[in-house]
Amino acid sequence: MAIAHSKKAMLVILLLSTFLGSLGQLFFKIGISHSLLYLAAGLVVYGISTLIYLYILGRSHLSWTYGVGGLSYIFASVLAFLFLGEQITYLRWLGVFVIAIGTALVGLS
Repeated sequence: MAIAHSKKAMLVILLLSTFLGSLGQLFFKIGISHSLLYLAAGLVVYGISTLIYLYILGRSHLSWTYGVGGLSYIFASVLAFLFLGEQITYLRWLGVFVIAIGTALVGLS
C-alpha cells in the first residue's frame, strides 16, 4: 500500500468522503420532490465526496477503500431515519449492523 499518510488519517478522510456521499444522496432525495436547490447541493456535496474518494483510492488498496465505503449504507439509513422519517424495519437494522461489523473488520485489516 503506497501510503503518504497514516492509515488512521486515511480512514478519517475516507469516513468523511463516505458521509458526504450519503449526505449528497439525502439531498438528491429531498431535491427530487422539493427543490432544485437541494439537487444542486447534492451534486456539489457528492462531487466533493467523489474527489476525496479518488484521493484516497490513489493512496490505498481498492479492496480496503471499497470495503470501508460500505459505511455509506449505514450513513444513508441513519440519515433517512433522522431527516426523512423513514421507518426502517428491524431486519433492515440487522443488515446495517452486519455491514457495520464487516466494515469494521475491513477497516482494521
